[in-house]
Amino acid sequence: MSTNTDKLFQPFAVKSLSLKNKTVMAPMTRAFSPNNIPTKDVAAYYRRRAEGNVGLIITEGTFISHKAANGYENIPAIHGEEALAGWKHVVDEVHAAGGKIAPQLWHVGSVRKLGTGPDKTVPAYSPSGLYKPGAENGVAMTPADIDEVVAAFAQAAVDAKNIGFDAIEVHGAHGYLVDQFFWQGTNQRTDNYGGSLENRTRFGVEIVKAIRAAVGDDFTIIFRFSQWKQQDYNAKLCQTPEELASFLTLLSDAGVDVFHASTRRFWVSEFAGSDLNLAGWTKKLTNKPVITVGNIGLDSDFIGEGNSDLSGTSNPTGIDELLQRLNNDEFDLVAIGRALLVDPQWVNKISNNAIAEIKPFNKQSLMSLS
Repeated sequence: MSTNTDKLFQPFAVKSLSLKNKTVMAPMTRAFSPNNIPTKDVAAYYRRRAEGNVGLIITEGTFISHKAANGYENIPAIHGEEALAGWKHVVDEVHAAGGKIAPQLWHVGSVRKLGTGPDKTVPAYSPSGLYKPGAENGVAMTPADIDEVVAAFAQAAVDAKNIGFDAIEVHGAHGYLVDQFFWQGTNQRTDNYGGSLENRTRFGVEIVKAIRAAVGDDFTIIFRFSQWKQQDYNAKLCQTPEELASFLTLLSDAGVDVFHASTRRFWVSEFAGSDLNLAGWTKKLTNKPVITVGNIGLDSDFIGEGNSDLSGTSNPTGIDELLQRLNNDEFDLVAIGRALLVDPQWVNKISNNAIAEIKPFNKQSLMSLS
């Protein structure tokens, strides 16, 4: 590895979050929580990443207490006595291993399918009853529904703080509920939550403000957003840096401390005329700490490249370009997804320049997932 890794392994701190290095475990859905309760195996899984020297672990999406928040079976909840007790055990195990951890707070919106638990009779809820442009699923949210969901996000944040999490992340990306409000393709409302970019951002802003009021000024709020959607990889919320600045400023002013700019490939430029990726633009426009993510440490994509059935293999690769961008202060933190999913020691192996020892990502490695 030719690029200096020193900056990657320097401490980082913002408000309640104090990290030993700048590596982050990206949130990855696993569906290993029967009855929506995180188990001892879930705690052991996260502890192994903490033992592997990951600076911050962001959990898989964990759904808030709104009746339509969940979209998949065996996904953990972040409400109710048993689920919160399960998460407290996760937190305690991660802390015992010297790590820090934040839950990703999640509502799937119109991705939900009728027949999904916990209450299989509940339909999907979304801004306009749309899954994607021209495709309906579920019901459009009333103002009362919106208020209920905002309150549920705030309560989840309070519960997370009370059981010892070091920060929280709001999932505002990838075509789930918060992002469905942002995206004009799924937000066809004619009230104060639809129309202009400012109006479409209002729901996310209200969530952040409610969380900030509930957890206080010193607790760290991370906000994950993306241009792309699972419904449309080519979608864009913001076509220009000026639009992105307007969007981010609203959320920043509401109380976001750290932005998590989700891209599928971290090296892809976001706008013409600049090499900056989405995280780089976010830092430039907000001057807030930013997490970059997107195929870090592997040589090929998982989704959208013909191998989503796990028939292909993504091999470990160097991170020289990533380090160059980090050393240029384009972003502050680096989120690792699949590479860390299959190899809990990825961070240590990078630190020791032992790329050849990192496990590849493929069907076999997932079957023996530790």
